[in-house]
Amino acid sequence: MCDLDTQRDAEAYLAEAKKSGSLSRREFGLLTAVAGAGMLLPPVANAQSVVEHDVEVPTADGVADCYFVHPAQGSHAAVIVWPDILGLRPAFRAMGKRLAQSGYSVLVVNPFYRDARSPVVGEGASFGQPETREIVLPMARHLNADTHFTDARAMVAFLDAQPSVDKSRRIGTTGYCMGGPMVMRTVAAVPDRLGAGGTFHGGGLATDAETSPHLLIPQTQSSMLHCVAANDDESDPDAKVKLRAAYDAAGLSAEIEVYEGTLHGWCPPDSQVYNEAQAERAWSRLLALFETALA
Repeated sequence: MCDLDTQRDAEAYLAEAKKSGSLSRREFGLLTAVAGAGMLLPPVANAQSVVEHDVEVPTADGVADCYFVHPAQGSHAAVIVWPDILGLRPAFRAMGKRLAQSGYSVLVVNPFYRDARSPVVGEGASFGQPETREIVLPMARHLNADTHFTDARAMVAFLDAQPSVDKSRRIGTTGYCMGGPMVMRTVAAVPDRLGAGGTFHGGGLATDAETSPHLLIPQTQSSMLHCVAANDDESDPDAKVKLRAAYDAAGLSAEIEVYEGTLHGWCPPDSQVYNEAQAERAWSRLLALFETALA
């Protein structure tokens, strides 16, 4: 997950990019207005018209403010999106909307609802800013395996009550950075409803802790996609090995890949280290997974 080590990697990358003059697009991604984050994402082929809502989801600990977006007509497989450490913000709204345009009913969660409504940081904020870390790190520390489980069950219950959700189809879930463990606990929390999960530069997926997410794999039924940042793999090369062994032992399908040339955080379009080519490849793998596992 985001920490000072991954931030140092990002700063070194940005310094080199600035020196070589290759930073212009990333600067644009950080400095544009709310609509800009959506404009950065390539258009969806045959995009469906969608309806957007700000919703309140009851949970065991209060009410989570979330973004719910779905095709304007019919009922569809649902997807729960767990954002990275900067939380629910315009970039993740744009990502959720893009997924809905591909035919899914998408709930993007504010994981920090116990402390604050979204957005919890301002436009252009980055983990590299000390003032931003002072906001998000205490909120992140309030979350744990128990909150992941209870929140997952609440999100599934909300989705199953929506007419735009086809309950005959299983639910998918995606998570970025700290959202990675949330994905793995979501597919374990309601295994009979979850059919697929995808993590993108997810941290702490396979550790030595008793609560390590990978230990839950035998309790799940979902097909999985794990898109690993190259520098995350360099710092913890055994994580992917543990994941592969656990999925193989459980007889579950899982695609695990280290994405060459990427840094932790490469997928959201407002990230300092956004890598469009590799983010799009990861997105295409997610759509392929959902097309088969949530059919």
